[in-house]
Order: sequence, then C-alpha cells, then structure tokens
Amino acid sequence: MSRIGKQPIKIPEAVGVDIAEGKVTFSGPKGELSCLVRPEVEVVAEGGELRVTRKSDSQLARALHGTTRAILANAVVGVESGYERHLIMEGLGYRARVEGGGIILEVGFSHPNIYKAPEGIEFRVEGNQEITVSGVNKELVGRVAAELRAVRPPEPYKGKGIRYVDEVVRRKAGKTAGAAGGLGDTI
Repeated sequence: MSRIGKQPIKIPEAVGVDIAEGKVTFSGPKGELSCLVRPEVEVVAEGGELRVTRKSDSQLARALHGTTRAILANAVVGVESGYERHLIMEGLGYRARVEGGGIILEVGFSHPNIYKAPEGIEFRVEGNQEITVSGVNKELVGRVAAELRAVRPPEPYKGKGIRYVDEVVRRKAGKTAGAAGGLGDTI
C-alpha cells in the first residue's frame, strides 16, 4: 500500500468538493480547479475528508495511487491559499514590469522579452527586480517560474541572471591575468 496514497486529505471549511466520474472539482476563496482522475483509482468523500483507493493491485494502479492523492492535496491547498514562486533578477540594467496581463523582462538582450501569463497566473514585480508568480495550480506556477528563469539563467562567474530566491548559485573563479607564461615571455 502506498504510504502517501493511504493518507486522507482533510477538506477545509472554505473549500467545496464536487466528485464526478473521472473528475474532481475544488472551489475555494482563491478560485476553482479541476483534476482528472484515472479509472484505476477511486476518490471518495467521507466526513470532511477525501480518500483515494485503487480498484486493483496492478502496477499502474499502484503507481497512480500516491500520485493522484498528491495532486488532489495540492489542488486543495491551491484553492484555499494559492501558490507562489519568487524570482530575483541580478545584473546591471535588468528590469521587469507587468503590462497587459504579461511581464516584460529586460535582461541584457537587444530587445525586451515579453511573456504572456497563462490563464490563472498573476505576476507582481517589486522594486523592478523581484518577480512573484502566483496562482492556484501548483504545477502551472512552477512551470511558468521555470520558463521565466530560462530566459536568462544565472551564470556562475558574476551571478547575473534570473534565479529563484532560495536558489544558491555556485560561483567559479574567473581567469587570472598574470605571470604564468603567456605570449609576452618570448626572448
């Protein structure tokens, strides 16, 4: 039995649950989110909790048991309190601004990079260099944050680029100019 899959999901008072065949819909103060449920597993609501059980003991059903439970638990947290990812831009002249449902990044290219926000994602920019990506879908928030980071990933020599707030960039030593034999040592 899956250690994650057999744990019940507690449903807060502010969250509503609607279970239909193959689909579970959650609604809460932050929004609404639907999750598809494979036919190998079954979702049952009882006493303010959701329980995920598998219909057979096949390898696919065992694999989907814990995964389905984790996806549903993330949806409950998302509609209740939402998810956020924080990014920081480091570099001279690097700026970001929110405009027209998207974000415009100026990160050292000859042109600004425009990223349109998908449905359900919001951007906030604080101080021109701190970006917050927020939404109810954990997977979508993480993917959008990763795509923003990929515009200019942090480089290891000066640390310039877009990185997560909690990310540690390992720094490398640059070239050293000096006396260790070069073109100037000819006689």
